[in-house]
Amino acid sequence: MKQQNLIADGILYAGVADHDIDMFESQYPVPAGITYNSYVIVDEQTAIMDTADARKSDEWLATVRTALDGRVPDYLVVLHVEPDHSGSIARLLNEFPDMRIVGNSKTFMFLSQFYDIDLSERKVEVKEGSMLSLGRHTLHFLTAAMVHWPEVMVAYEFLTHTLFSADAFGTFGTGSISETWDDEARRYFINIVGKYGQQTQMLLKKAASLQISNICPLHGPVLTDNIEHYVDLYNTWSTYRPEAPGIVVAYASIHGNTAAAALEAAHLIEDKGITVAVHDLARGDISAAIADAFRYDRMLLCAASYDASVFPPMEKFLIHLKNKNFQGRTIGIVENGTWGPTAAKTIKALIEPLKNITLAEPVVTIKSRLTDTTRPALQQLIDALTA
Repeated sequence: MKQQNLIADGILYAGVADHDIDMFESQYPVPAGITYNSYVIVDEQTAIMDTADARKSDEWLATVRTALDGRVPDYLVVLHVEPDHSGSIARLLNEFPDMRIVGNSKTFMFLSQFYDIDLSERKVEVKEGSMLSLGRHTLHFLTAAMVHWPEVMVAYEFLTHTLFSADAFGTFGTGSISETWDDEARRYFINIVGKYGQQTQMLLKKAASLQISNICPLHGPVLTDNIEHYVDLYNTWSTYRPEAPGIVVAYASIHGNTAAAALEAAHLIEDKGITVAVHDLARGDISAAIADAFRYDRMLLCAASYDASVFPPMEKFLIHLKNKNFQGRTIGIVENGTWGPTAAKTIKALIEPLKNITLAEPVVTIKSRLTDTTRPALQQLIDALTA
């Protein structure tokens, strides 16, 4: 990986880091911030690849001017219209009135919905297989519909074997801290693109015929080595297969007794030498819990009963999993209820639509707190999950 101005022959990085944002898409915590990546291809004709969120327009424009080094861009290529990538288009158009905009039919339809700009005399419409020659560099456009919007394209540059991948292969974070690519890319992919595994597979099949030396995503670091590793992970994530054996213990506790049972269960699992990831659904980052649920092959759900149903943080978690096509896992259930335990019934109803789910037995019911009376049932469930 590298995050510096020169990526390959004639291709410059021109993105910006946003350390001020707290929630990406108003729902995913990004304590390390995020990047809005943009690129400049310098040749006989010059192309800018995507823009940046409007909140960073001033900084982004300064970066682009530096990369252009006095040149006037001939093209702006719009691979993805989501506002965090198109929010600076209007300002760029004002600065370079002769620049043309490259996109597909949906690109221009969506741009007209987001922005009051007239592109009628400036648009260059492309489609699957279209080529754009800049001189030595040639862009080959491939549609990537629903990875993760309908208009998304990627562009392959032949000279440098560079794939401009839109939101694919993106991550949270800015690439300047010690978080691993795998963890932040997993959290990004599962939560943002995860529903569209089939469409991601279609894109990966197109990319399989290409020699790729560099991947330039719209978020996170540029990938310049170990490309096979990143592609392999995308194949795993987009086919909903577990990455590794392990158990997620996800709990939703009101007064702490369900949490105590969940933590005791986690210790029992650890004692068997099995990887455990514990998540407090009421207080923790739900996007991290979702990412781990996809990472590992088993899950233990521990929840308090609430309003003749289940404590809402657990319900929210399971709805998110359904929306992201969670499937092919083994799940155990521990419910808690003082007078009328209902959490297990609700959890079963929420996971019933999921594909290829195996329910581990027994379902454990505790009343108010885990005791010596109910511990044998919990041990039995752990034994079933870890067999």
